[in-house]
Amino acid sequence: MKQPNELIISMQNGDEKAFSKLYTMYSEALFGIIYSIVLNENVAEEVMQDVFIKIWDNSKSYSVEKGRFFTWILNIARNSAIDTTRSKAYKNSKKNLSTTNFVDIIEASDNLNKKTNAIGIKKYLSALKPACIKIIDFLIFKGYTQKDAAKEINIPLGTLKTRNRKCMQDLKTIVLG
Repeated sequence: MKQPNELIISMQNGDEKAFSKLYTMYSEALFGIIYSIVLNENVAEEVMQDVFIKIWDNSKSYSVEKGRFFTWILNIARNSAIDTTRSKAYKNSKKNLSTTNFVDIIEASDNLNKKTNAIGIKKYLSALKPACIKIIDFLIFKGYTQKDAAKEINIPLGTLKTRNRKCMQDLKTIVLG
């Protein structure tokens, strides 16, 4: 079996089987991130499809020298989900929700454990250090910028960036086993 770096190179050279294997390796984690932002399974599935199309179409722009593959695709997923929530169609679809939906959203917004359970990644996050869980909660689940998260956690921006990089490496190790 090919290693992730070999699969990435094969995908960049147009190998659809390598792309399919990468999809299998990363789709669950990416879906969890997307779902935590859009809070709608159907929308999350649509965004996920778009994310993997972007990964395929832009695969040649990925370089191991620029960062980890998991971080690259995680950013594509996160940014796509955030863009979706900012779209006019998404905002319009939320206008006619019943009040019970708002109660669910409000209750879930501050409960990382409930959200991560619902999206199937609690098993990965629970293996991380508490500091990593906090950083990932702010940056990924709550959508904070690194600058805002650093202020909220009360640490220097450079420290947050370094810790985030380490946390993502740890998460990748856990996800890939």
